[in-house]
Amino acid sequence: MQLHFSEKAVRLEESIFAALDAKKKELTEKGRTIYNLSVGTPDFKPAQHIMDAVSEAAKKPENYRYALSELPELLEAAQGFFRRRFGLELDQSEIMALYGSQEGMAHLAWALCDPGELVLVPNPGYPIFRIGPQLCDAEVWEYPLLPENNYLPRLDEIPEDIARRARFMVINYPGNPVCKAAPESFYHELIAFAKKYEIIILHDNAYADLIFGGRQGISFLSLEGAMDVGIEFYSLSKTFNYTGARLSFAIGNREIIQKFKALRTQFDYGIFLPVQYGAIAALTGPFDSVIRQCEEYEERNRTLCQGLREIGWNVPDSEGTMFVWAPLPKEWTDSMQFCLELMERSGVICVPGSSFGSLGEGYVRMALVLPPEKLREVVESIRQSGILDDTESAG
Repeated sequence: MQLHFSEKAVRLEESIFAALDAKKKELTEKGRTIYNLSVGTPDFKPAQHIMDAVSEAAKKPENYRYALSELPELLEAAQGFFRRRFGLELDQSEIMALYGSQEGMAHLAWALCDPGELVLVPNPGYPIFRIGPQLCDAEVWEYPLLPENNYLPRLDEIPEDIARRARFMVINYPGNPVCKAAPESFYHELIAFAKKYEIIILHDNAYADLIFGGRQGISFLSLEGAMDVGIEFYSLSKTFNYTGARLSFAIGNREIIQKFKALRTQFDYGIFLPVQYGAIAALTGPFDSVIRQCEEYEERNRTLCQGLREIGWNVPDSEGTMFVWAPLPKEWTDSMQFCLELMERSGVICVPGSSFGSLGEGYVRMALVLPPEKLREVVESIRQSGILDDTESAG
């Protein structure tokens, strides 16, 4: 029997993370020391009170039924958290829980677009920004993020006809993979742009609590006019190390939230109740560990970037996120080739920038998922590999 698959399934390649993991297993079986800086899975533990809340809830048989929707206590906890954290006064109808922002990104276009309609996505940008709309048969137009503009879009350079066709636009600051934060002035410009062309804004705010240099991440929804034009995703994964539990929130414009929520009832029976109870504990508990964690990520960033600069790889410090966006060393031009060579020679695994779009070529992304002492080992392993001095393989 010859099997036939959908055009979507054929078009989508295997995730780069799966390919890198296969290579990692090969090297591990050979007894090699591996430093995995590819996937952004936090190595920090969730706070004890969060794990206790999940554990206690998981002991109760009644918590294994379909949740169907958010617990009232979860919505109340979210209201209080977003008020304290961002100064937002949200009605419960302006809040919904998701199985992580990735899931939300994958399905949102179904609520906002008909097939063939246009979505604006960043290049370079996290892959689901582009893949989500494409899975919903929307057309994507990639707006460039360039280092000479500090990786901010030039909204006035988006063609008039494209802006008028666009149904929604994905924005992500602090940004993955570019590791830049946006000034408040940019969001004011963005809101005006969205109103002029009637474009819905989706701001992925997953790294709001991982921003460096004494700055504090904001919600764009806290700015005048933002609730009229968009919604924001806020993830518990990076802030509270709740990654595997898969819980984030979509908040903002009531019409969008309610339409998205109605659509998701067709395939979603609600988030596992113990996971919701853990989220309640996270949102209502102390925030000091989150602040300390941000400081530790910043120390890791300094350790890795400064260390790489000292051995001849000119890598700038990140402004935020749990990543480093590194231009390829001199003479190297192919990011995938460099990553494979780096892994083979040093055991260090990072992600080729080309995985994040055409404008990501020439860069690699490294995740800050090891403590400083291990990152110093990373730097030394790269130095000893000689890859920064080798121009023969760099073509």
